[in-house]
Amino acid sequence: MISAPLVLAVSILLSSSSAFTPSLRTFRPKTAISANTRGLLFDCDGVIIETEAIHLVAYNEAWKRNGLVNPQTNDPVFWSIPYYDMLQNTVGGGKNKMRYYFDTTSSGVWPTVDGGKAPETDEEKTDLVDKLQDMKTEIYQDMVRSEAEARPGLLSLMDQALSEPTTAVGVCSASTKSAVETVLSVVLGPERVSKLDVFLAGDDVTVKKPDPMIYSTAVEKVGLKPEDCVVVEDSLIGLKAAKAAGCSCIITYTDSTVNEDFYGSGASAVVEDLSQFGGINLSDVFTEGEIMKGKKEGLKSSDEDKLVELLMSLK
Repeated sequence: MISAPLVLAVSILLSSSSAFTPSLRTFRPKTAISANTRGLLFDCDGVIIETEAIHLVAYNEAWKRNGLVNPQTNDPVFWSIPYYDMLQNTVGGGKNKMRYYFDTTSSGVWPTVDGGKAPETDEEKTDLVDKLQDMKTEIYQDMVRSEAEARPGLLSLMDQALSEPTTAVGVCSASTKSAVETVLSVVLGPERVSKLDVFLAGDDVTVKKPDPMIYSTAVEKVGLKPEDCVVVEDSLIGLKAAKAAGCSCIITYTDSTVNEDFYGSGASAVVEDLSQFGGINLSDVFTEGEIMKGKKEGLKSSDEDKLVELLMSLK
């Protein structure tokens, strides 16, 4: 779970932001597609940086600034830490999360806005979601610019991959492109970003994770087969997307996803972060045998039981 103190600490960043607006306009492939023999694809949120607390504070701040109120209960719209943890592991994409909340959690009761009426038509609902997403993204970007750093071990593994001429490197995120661009520019820096072979965000695909479209598209763009690519993810929906695309997947879990059954869903390796076991190297990821052998957490007892059941069923 996201820690409550972390959410509280992150919320103070709303009062200060930098005037610096990074850009990814220098993005270009680092190698010819024909030179690629393998690919390493990174999710952004939860993989490159820990963003759960930032996203949650940004959502709730957007609700507050727009005066969202449930017209049946007269309660202001607010997402709790446990609720957002559930969304993180269930619904991909910010707009989809909002619609899930209003249509499913709130049983179709959409909020009033600044004391006015609630949206009624599909067009009005879409306009509201778009407006909220744009504001939430601006809040999120300000917070990222103020305090963002790479997860442990991430830059080391990425630098190894970027310096290896036959390894295609990419970032694939369900978040909006402008939000991901801010993270990459601030955390990776322009030099690393310029060496990426592919960068796809939620704006670039018509369906979000757990659908495999974003990873299937990335694999196609770098001219590789899915079985030659490894994805680094942090969530169950991201893992499902990678596996459905035919890629292997390494999980670096967060507080929000630590209790998920990753091995049971096909993960090749699970670690808290990429600095574990003395650091995860490119040679650990791409090997003739088992991915990250000796450098990953073991199966939980429940996972072992499921594996035994699966093997028995195959006899």
